Amino acid sequence: MDEDRGSLIGHPRKRGQGELESQVLEVLRSAPGPVTASWVQQRLSGELAYTTVMTILSRLLVKQAVSRSRSGRVYLWLAASDAAGFTAIRMRKLLDTEADRGAALASFVSALLPEDEQLLRALLDGAADGRER
Repeated sequence: MDEDRGSLIGHPRKRGQGELESQVLEVLRSAPGPVTASWVQQRLSGELAYTTVMTILSRLLVKQAVSRSRSGRVYLWLAASDAAGFTAIRMRKLLDTEADRGAALASFVSALLPEDEQLLRALLDGAADGRER
């Protein structure tokens, strides 16, 4: 109800940082190539201030989820990977913060659903086969 209350008094619902990052990444993935922050802002229905879009893009750059190049006086932005690739980057960064990587991985694996565990085993077997060649 609190989310709706903001709409009742004329204010849009406040989104979390992760949600905004996901929306910006989705827009970038739909782009025909590298695009400006203004292009991204327009595709987000102009709901966000330009400075907010730039802040999100800068945070995504630090997270290596996007890349940028200069074109004259502006930066052109490009998604660095698809959604799965971005999830993998986030998972690796979380794992890098753990002092005991083995314990973190063991806890992760023990919490997997059986079908996810089978998929992970198949992926690891495939990766091992590729390294042996």
